[in-house]
Order: sequence, then C-alpha cells, then structure tokens
Amino acid sequence: MSRLWRATINSWNGLNFAIRSEQAIRQELFALLLALPLAWLVGATAARRVELVAVVLLLLAIELLNTAIEKLADRLTTDHDPQIGHVKDVGSAAVGVALLIIGLTWGSAIVERMGFI
Repeated sequence: MSRLWRATINSWNGLNFAIRSEQAIRQELFALLLALPLAWLVGATAARRVELVAVVLLLLAIELLNTAIEKLADRLTTDHDPQIGHVKDVGSAAVGVALLIIGLTWGSAIVERMGFI
C-alpha cells in the first residue's frame, strides 16, 4: 500500500509540474473537459462515449511523455544538437499521430450520429 501511495503522489506531482510548465498540457486538459460532456452528445452508445474520452486521454498521456522527453533533452545540453532535435521531433510526431487518431475517432462518431453510417 505504501508503494501505491508514493506512486500516486509522484504521478500527481508530475502532472502538476507539467500543467505549470507546458501550455500544451493545459490546452489538452481543457480539451478533456470539453470532451466529457460532448462525448455524451456525440456518442451513440456508451462504448462510443468512452472511446471518445479515451482518445483524448491518450493524447494527454502522449503529450506528458513528449514533455518528459523534451525536459530531459534540455537538461542534457543547452547547445544545439541535431540528434536531440530529431528525438524531440519524434516525440512531436507521436503527438501528431494521436491528434490524427482523435480526428478520425471524433469524425467517425459525428458522421455516425448524423446517420451517414
């Protein structure tokens, strides 16, 4: 139980740090707050509603990992390093793929709700 409590505190501290230091995290939390009620309007089934919220949570998780990569890379060196730049670009690409997943998921749910499929 002690380990679980420490892990929870560490996760909470990490999330708070990310919120304070990264605009993208704050924007994605806002998107999550919007997604919660919108999922009830857009999702035709309970499973679809969960899916709509889950993809936004997936984006948040990937953004947190990308932030961790960027913070670690910046800690390694402040000099311009092309390899570190590539690592940061790959993290950014992961966020881009998550955004694409969100677009496809929400788009298909909207089309489904409108009765086109």
